[in-house]
Amino acid sequence: MMAVLRQVLDRLTLYLPVFLMGVLAMATYWLVRTTPLVSTPVPTSRVQHQSDYFMRKFAVKTFDAEGKLKSQVSGGEARHYPDTDTLEIDEVVIRSFDQQGHLTTATARQAITNGDGSEVELIGGARVVRAATMNAQGKEQPAMIFTGEYLHAFVNTERVQSHKPVELTHGRDRFTADSMDYDHQQRVVQLNGRVKGVLVPATKP
Repeated sequence: MMAVLRQVLDRLTLYLPVFLMGVLAMATYWLVRTTPLVSTPVPTSRVQHQSDYFMRKFAVKTFDAEGKLKSQVSGGEARHYPDTDTLEIDEVVIRSFDQQGHLTTATARQAITNGDGSEVELIGGARVVRAATMNAQGKEQPAMIFTGEYLHAFVNTERVQSHKPVELTHGRDRFTADSMDYDHQQRVVQLNGRVKGVLVPATKP
């Protein structure tokens, strides 16, 4: 049983965090590099945590060379804070398509990214969904879903961490843990605390 559980878990963690970090990287590419540059006057007193610009009810789309939609980032409001060089986005929705046209969607009540886009935090109702697909043999691959109240992605080092409860779902199989630390470069995932898994046998055609 443990061998089967480990095999299914390995299959989950091999792909889902990669899609997740790809979505986050796509989002931060626009959020960090194409937001307006505002000259900040030399402060005469202690710097306060106040935004220097904001965007409301925005949606930005990017396309590939053939005109196909690659990603869409939208939110209720985005605020930039010069003292910490961070960008906060409320009610963020990120939709990203890979080269095969497979959709990954990430949502959260708030997203926070640092100045160079190397770190992204999804806070409150974080949910990442890799839509169901068909493989090269025409067999359906179930959707993969990651949910939790907090997710911290380190894009450059390809790590995803959460100190709060998480849930991984692949089709009808489900795994839960109190916290997670995933290192994509090492292909190692640590599920800590009360780890549980439910495996549903595949039905015969």
